[in-house]
Amino acid sequence: MSKMSTEAPVKVALSGPTMGARWSAVFHGDPLGWHDDLRLALQTAVDEVDRQMSTYRRDSDLSRLNAAPVDTWVDLPAETVAVIEAALAIGEASDGAFDVGVGELVAAWGFGADARDGADGRATAHSVALKTLDLDVAGRRARKRTPLRLDLSGIAKGYGVDRLGETMDRFGIASWLVGIDGEMRARGRKPDGTAWAVGHERPVVGRRDLMGVLELEDVAVATSGGYRHCHEVAGRLVSHTMDPRTGAPLDNGLAAVTVLAESCMAADAWATALLVRGLDEGVALARRLGMSALFVDGQDRVISTLAA
Repeated sequence: MSKMSTEAPVKVALSGPTMGARWSAVFHGDPLGWHDDLRLALQTAVDEVDRQMSTYRRDSDLSRLNAAPVDTWVDLPAETVAVIEAALAIGEASDGAFDVGVGELVAAWGFGADARDGADGRATAHSVALKTLDLDVAGRRARKRTPLRLDLSGIAKGYGVDRLGETMDRFGIASWLVGIDGEMRARGRKPDGTAWAVGHERPVVGRRDLMGVLELEDVAVATSGGYRHCHEVAGRLVSHTMDPRTGAPLDNGLAAVTVLAESCMAADAWATALLVRGLDEGVALARRLGMSALFVDGQDRVISTLAA
C-alpha cells in the first residue's frame, strides 16, 4: 500500500490525541496530499486500542471483563487477548513483578479511572492476574475465578505504539519514528543515514530534563518511573506504580528503568517489571535475559545492561 513518490522527501510530523496523551509519527516522504489518509489511519489504530483496553471507558472490552461476574466467560477481541496473553507471560517471567491485576490497588491509592478520594490503600484486596484469570486464547475469551480488576496501562500504550508502526509499514513508509507520550519505536534510519534520536529523561518530578540521548534503529524504547505520575497520600509522595508483592506504591529507591526491545509492548511491560524488581534484582534479571536496559537510581547514577 505504498504512497511514496519520486519527489524530494520532506520531513512530515503527524500527531493526535490518545489515552490521555498524544501519539506522534515522524518520517521523510513526498509532499503530496495523502498525509491526511495516513493521519486518519494512525488515529484509527490507537482509537481501537483505547476502545478495547481503556479503564476510563465504561464501554471498553476491558471494562466489560472487569464488570463481569466471577466465573463468567467474556468474549474479547483478538487484540485484547494477545495483550493480556503477553502481560501474563511477562508476569510469569518476572516472578510476579508485572501484574495487570493491580487495578484495585491503583484505585485504592487514588490513581486511575476509579481513583478514590482520600484513598490510602488500606484494607485493599489484591488478586494476582496470573493466578486468578483464565485466558482462552483460541476461543478469544477470559474469565475471573475471583474478584479481579485488570489494568493494562503498563502495556497497552506500548501496544498502541506498535499499532502505529504497523500502520506506517502498511503505507509503505520505509523509515519512521512513532510514539505515545515518550514510548517510542523506530524503523530504519533517517535519509541522511543517522539513527533516530530520542531523549533519555532525567527522573525528576514535575520537570522535563534530559540525561542523554538514545539512538534508535529498528527498535522500541519505553521508560517506567515513579516520577511520572505521583501524588501525596498521608503526607508522603507516592507513585502510581504498584508493587504487587506489597500491595502498596513502589518504594525501592529505583527512580526509573528504560528498556529497549523489539516491540514497544514488551519494552513497556518490562520497564515496569524491572522497576518493581529493584536495582539489584532488576539488573540481574535483565542480564540473565539478555535485555537492554538503563537503570537510574535515586542519586542519578545510571547502570546499563545495553550491549557495548
